[in-house]
Amino acid sequence: MYSEKVMDHFQNPRNVGEIENASGVGTVGNAKCGDIMRIYLDIDEDKVIRDVKFKTFGCGAAVATSSMATELVKGKTVQEALEVTNKAVMEALDGLPPVKVHCSLLAEEAIHAALWDYAEKNGIQIEGLEKPKADISEEEEEEEY
Repeated sequence: MYSEKVMDHFQNPRNVGEIENASGVGTVGNAKCGDIMRIYLDIDEDKVIRDVKFKTFGCGAAVATSSMATELVKGKTVQEALEVTNKAVMEALDGLPPVKVHCSLLAEEAIHAALWDYAEKNGIQIEGLEKPKADISEEEEEEEY
C-alpha cells in the first residue's frame, strides 16, 4: 500500500511548524478530500531557501508529501524550488497509491503558492511561475496525467 518512505515521513514528518515573518506563505487545499496544506519559506537575499516549514490538515499521504516537499526545496534557489514537481515528490517517496496522487499535486501547488507570495511581497517576477490555484479539484488533477 504505502512505501516505507511514505510511512516514515507520515510518522516522523520533517520541518513541521510555522515561520514568523516568512518570505512567502502558500496555502492550497482540495475541497473534495478536505486536505489543506500551508508551506512557509524563509528566502535569503541570494534567493536561496534557508528554511521551510509546513502545516497540513489531511490524510497520512498529505502529511508525507508535505514533509518530503519541504526536504526537496530546502537549500535550493527559488528557481530550483519551482522545478520540484509532484512527480519528483512521489519518486522521492518511492511512489504513492493512485488514489493519493492528488496529495503530491497539493505539495507542488503549495510550493508554487509560497513562491508566488514571496514574488508579490518583493515586487519581482519568477520566470515560469504562474498564479497558483487555491483549490485543487479532481477535474484539474485528471488533466495532469
